[in-house]
Amino acid sequence: MQAWQVHELGEPGEVMRLADVERPTPGAGQVLLRVRAANINFPDALMCRGQYQVRPPLPFTPGVEICGETEDGRWVIANPALPHGGFAEYAVADAAALLPAPDALDDAEAAALHIGYQTAWFALHRRARLEAGETLLVHAAAGGVGSAAVQLGKAAGATVIGVAGGAGKAAVARDLGCDVVIDRREQDVVAAVKEATGGRGADVIFDPVGGEAYTQSAKTVAFEGRIVIVGFASGAIPSPALNHALIKNYAVLGLHWGLYNTKNPKLVQHCHEQLTGLAARGAIKPLVSERVPLAGAADAVQRVADGVTTGRVTVLPSRENGAAA
Repeated sequence: MQAWQVHELGEPGEVMRLADVERPTPGAGQVLLRVRAANINFPDALMCRGQYQVRPPLPFTPGVEICGETEDGRWVIANPALPHGGFAEYAVADAAALLPAPDALDDAEAAALHIGYQTAWFALHRRARLEAGETLLVHAAAGGVGSAAVQLGKAAGATVIGVAGGAGKAAVARDLGCDVVIDRREQDVVAAVKEATGGRGADVIFDPVGGEAYTQSAKTVAFEGRIVIVGFASGAIPSPALNHALIKNYAVLGLHWGLYNTKNPKLVQHCHEQLTGLAARGAIKPLVSERVPLAGAADAVQRVADGVTTGRVTVLPSRENGAAA
């Protein structure tokens, strides 16, 4: 089969190499999956750089989120078991962790429903306890996980303020359903949020960016508000001033979705059922901005790493999907 492999750490576009390799052999409790679609996540780039908390042995195949087909014909979404990741024609995954792909979505959309939407759902509903009528502020609203948070916030009955960088991304955030869109390159984010909320601030803030975005969050969070930290795409990890949280009476919450797979996997299944129901009635639909063939994976991962994409970029290795010649 064909698979992308990383033999040394560095920028994805430089260290990912497409090669002919043997199909992976499933271990105990694992299944072989034909990859129908593999979604690109920011952690894929971090893994190539050696900057992610999970460091698979070299060489490894990136790709942590797929829609695949089992040997008995089931259509599922899964997190491949590294080092045999999803940017390949076949991958392996733990049988117990397979989730049925929603009928309402195609391969690429189903692949994109998993990590980003689960992260956003757990952040908004499990950690922040978002309520209908509250105001939700989403940083990087046009990105992969940000777009999921926008859709889930609207589905929950919240007023959603989206922050995006540049006119193109602002337009995407607006199309996603944001009630207010702030272009951080052209507007003062803090002043714009205060104006949009009548000076009150946002009840829940979803932050996958860190750095300056967190500073803005602390200045715009409402009384008894909740800031949920889900990542540091900016590369800068902030150091919160706890006295500020005390004075303004707000909470700073962390969300590491992957822990639920080991600490409380039943919640992952419950979340998937909720997401499947929302997809079935059209309340959410993953924004797949690009569908690229397997040969284009390295370039696509690099563009995600560089922050120039919107929504999700998905790799389609299957020749049946028309993604390969």
